[in-house]
Amino acid sequence: MSETENQAPAATEQSPPIAPTGQQTAENRLPGDLTREQLIERLIRVDHAGEFGARRIYEGQLSVLKNHPEAGIIRHMHEQELAHLKAFEKMLVARRVRPSALHPIWNVAGFMLGAATAMMGPKAAMACTVAVEEVIDEHYRQQQAQLGEDEAELKSTIERFRAEEVEHRDIGMERGAEEATAYPLLTGAIKAGSRLAIWLAERI
Repeated sequence: MSETENQAPAATEQSPPIAPTGQQTAENRLPGDLTREQLIERLIRVDHAGEFGARRIYEGQLSVLKNHPEAGIIRHMHEQELAHLKAFEKMLVARRVRPSALHPIWNVAGFMLGAATAMMGPKAAMACTVAVEEVIDEHYRQQQAQLGEDEAELKSTIERFRAEEVEHRDIGMERGAEEATAYPLLTGAIKAGSRLAIWLAERI
C-alpha cells in the first residue's frame, strides 16, 4: 500500500477505533467504537463482498483470455477465490450477517474491471491482480490485528486466505505485471477503487 495511500479520498478513512474482540468491554469502549458484534458483522460482510468481487474480476479476465497461455494460472487463482467466497457465504448464514447491499454493483464492476484489464493484455491483467491483492493483503492484516483469541478460528481463516492473496500478487509480479503499459497509473487507480469498495462494503 503505497504512494496513493496518502492521497486517497475520504473513503480510505479507517474504521472507528476498536479494541481486539477479546479485550473490549462496555467500560473501555469509547463513543464511536464498534461493539464486538458490529465488528464481526462488518468484517464478514466486507470480506464476503471482496471475495465475490475478486471472483468476478477473474471471470472477466477469463472471458477475454480464455484461450491465452495465461488462462491456466488465472483459473487457478479463480478457484482459490471461489473457495474463499464459499467460506464467507457460510459465515454469513451461520452468524446471520446481511451481505452488502451493493452486491449488484460488485457483480458488474468486478467483471468489467477484469475484462477491461485483460483487453489491455495479459500483463495488464496481472497488474490488476497485483494492485487488488496488495490492498487485500493490507486489509486482512488490519482485520487480524482487530481480532482477539475469542475469534481464533476466524483469525486463522483470514490468515490462510491472506497467504493465498499474497501468492496471487507474487504470481502477477512474476508474470510481468510491472511491464504493463502505464503500470503506476493503472495500479494506482485500481488500488484507490479497491479501497473505496472496501469502505463502502463495510458500511452498506
